[in-house]
Amino acid sequence: MVEGHTDNAAYKGSTAVKDNWDLSVMRATSIVKLLLQYGPAIDPARIEACGHGEFAPKVPNDTPANKALNRRTEIILTPKMSDILNIIDKQ
Repeated sequence: MVEGHTDNAAYKGSTAVKDNWDLSVMRATSIVKLLLQYGPAIDPARIEACGHGEFAPKVPNDTPANKALNRRTEIILTPKMSDILNIIDKQ
């Protein structure tokens, strides 16, 4: 999963991106597209984009430096649970 995030500054777009939530989803989607185009072979059915807007800040949005830290994407790797269970069963 690729998660997109923003700071809490209101985004006032005049295009398809209307607010911070849209912006966070577009951030995540752009990374997904890059991974599928240039990364290792990934089944598109196993990857997803998720936007959190300004609602999951890493740090308080109280300084320009902190706001910059909150404008980010994160790649969350999740294993197949069946593979994990197979490893546990073999021990």
